[in-house]
Amino acid sequence: MPTPTLLRSVRVTKTHKLSAAVLAAAGATAALTVPAATADAHAAAAPAAVKKVSANGQPAGAKAEAAESKAGDAKETTTLADSVKITAVAAQGHTAKEAASRAADRKPVEPAKPKYANNLDGWIKESLAIMKEKGIPGSYEGLHRNIMRESSGNPRVVNDWDINAKNGIPSKGLLQVIQPTFERYHVEGTANDLFDPVANITAAANYAAHRYGSMDNVNSAY
Repeated sequence: MPTPTLLRSVRVTKTHKLSAAVLAAAGATAALTVPAATADAHAAAAPAAVKKVSANGQPAGAKAEAAESKAGDAKETTTLADSVKITAVAAQGHTAKEAASRAADRKPVEPAKPKYANNLDGWIKESLAIMKEKGIPGSYEGLHRNIMRESSGNPRVVNDWDINAKNGIPSKGLLQVIQPTFERYHVEGTANDLFDPVANITAAANYAAHRYGSMDNVNSAY
């Protein structure tokens, strides 16, 4: 039975709507598929960077890089050590040079000589210091005792009445020493003057040491 024209028109319209819906859905799927496919194509076209792996599972060349790094550190340490050593040697040489220069510029300083009073006490003490240096025995008491007996402490006294005076060689000074005895037993470093108190005492003490063992052993004219 022939379908009325109006009914056929409605059916066609529904079919067309379905077709349009199908086409729209297909278009959306295609739209989603194309970018995905494009991304996959790009991913396939760009090969991934793959690191080589050694037998122990570490990236290939890791040992070489580590060895190279270690060698670099060792070289740097050696260079630093050499630099420090060179600096130390240079500093030492500079210090030694300065020390030598200072030693050359400076003259040895002699110790200050003690000062003695210009009296009988000072003369005896100075004489004892010289006697000790020269190895001549004697004590303060022995020197003082004999000086007081011979001259009463007067360094300018001269004996003009004994046998020596009669022979033209009078005894002089603190310990009444004659000139020949003074010249023979004169102590180096003292004045070459029979009236000098220290020279007179040390010469007399030197003579007494040779003849009596020490001035301490003299208790009368000697």
